[in-house]
Amino acid sequence: MIVVIGHVIEWFANLFLRFRNKYKISRFASCGKDVHIEGPCNMTASNIHCGDNVYIGPNACFLSANAKIHIGNHVMFGPNVMIATGNHRIDVIGKVMMDVHDKLPENDQDVVIQDDCWIGMGAIILKGVTIGKGSVIGAGTIVTKDIPPYSVVHSHAELVVKERFNQEQIHNHEQILCNRENHE
Repeated sequence: MIVVIGHVIEWFANLFLRFRNKYKISRFASCGKDVHIEGPCNMTASNIHCGDNVYIGPNACFLSANAKIHIGNHVMFGPNVMIATGNHRIDVIGKVMMDVHDKLPENDQDVVIQDDCWIGMGAIILKGVTIGKGSVIGAGTIVTKDIPPYSVVHSHAELVVKERFNQEQIHNHEQILCNRENHE
């Protein structure tokens, strides 16, 4: 009996979660087609601009108080990915940090994730970063600086492990993708 009740509760919980995630997607500032959020998440939806064919893994945390998060087309996020576009002031004398509510322009900066990127499990992307087209961010990487297009990065954003393609291969890759899109 307990197993049956457990299955029923789990079924309703999953139904609720799917509905909640569709609602969050509907609250995005802009959203393309075929955007899917898996599992529970925490998002400042009104500041997210999302392209087509985006998958966001479970336990995503995309927080943006004053800046924007721009996600391109064909982007995959593994589970537990975090994006934070802002920071708190720590330079106000005579106030505890929790009581400082004003911000400087440099405290909040957009995050841009261009087309065809894969952001691995547990990656953390901080304010002001652009991740170039076709890049792979390895699991657990903390990204604090811009990533060039078609890069493979892990551990720290300063460590570009390798390029996915050379310049000729990038040209051929983009031509094939462009031709494919024009025929669809």
